Amino acid sequence: MKTCVLVAALVFLAPTLCLAGDYVIGEGDVLEVHVWGEDELNSTVTVRPDGKISMPGVDDVQAAGYTLLELKKLLKERISTLIKDPILNISLVRSVNSRVFVVGGGVEPRVFDMPQRTTLLRILASLGSLARADLNKAYVYRDGKKVMSDFAGLFYKGEFDKDIRLEPGDTIFMPVKYDQNVYVVGAVNQPKAILYQDGLTVLDALLQAGEFSKYANEDEVVIVRTVGDKKERIPVRTKDLLKKGDLKQNVQLQAGDYIIAKESFF
Repeated sequence: MKTCVLVAALVFLAPTLCLAGDYVIGEGDVLEVHVWGEDELNSTVTVRPDGKISMPGVDDVQAAGYTLLELKKLLKERISTLIKDPILNISLVRSVNSRVFVVGGGVEPRVFDMPQRTTLLRILASLGSLARADLNKAYVYRDGKKVMSDFAGLFYKGEFDKDIRLEPGDTIFMPVKYDQNVYVVGAVNQPKAILYQDGLTVLDALLQAGEFSKYANEDEVVIVRTVGDKKERIPVRTKDLLKKGDLKQNVQLQAGDYIIAKESFF
């Protein structure tokens, strides 16, 4: 849980990664055109379904597909036929073409408007709890194909090189994590399945399972974790944790983990 909060804080405190000039205009967007000293040319226009805009004194101009800076240059050339050296500014009043969609059973469906380009991590950090989402199987879908899969390393481990810039129309698929339990088995008093919650540790799970049985070997505890198609084994020296206060042994658990306490033969 602390890791997630830290990630979110870093994401929102970080400088903006993009400029409004990067925004690509689309049909339905509303633009404001201001020409300095020429009030009759000032106008608020909507990009039509054909991708064009109309304004006083200027024939239809293609706007969709251009950035704001590109359209500004184009309009300046057109208006230059009317007045000498025009000074103009174009701003985005309302965007309807820059949406990113979040779907899947792991989170509540959301639609994000992006007046500026943003990144996958910024969207993930704004979704709230992702405890029900299987980040290992999540992906970004764009133009008929997956462009990025497996968000776990990015979100939980800070592998920022895996972050990608989102494009208008992207769909982020967040499947539900079907196995939301942690399992404690072997030489414990009450082998059981425990509902996973953020911040759950191996010691928490062992205490809920009634601690070790009298036959347990406290130095033979292992966490078995599924990572992709592989099984990862994490040894835990619980004797050092319980008797020496070695907190490095108090491993943070993930949903689907198996804690196996082995029996001693002596």
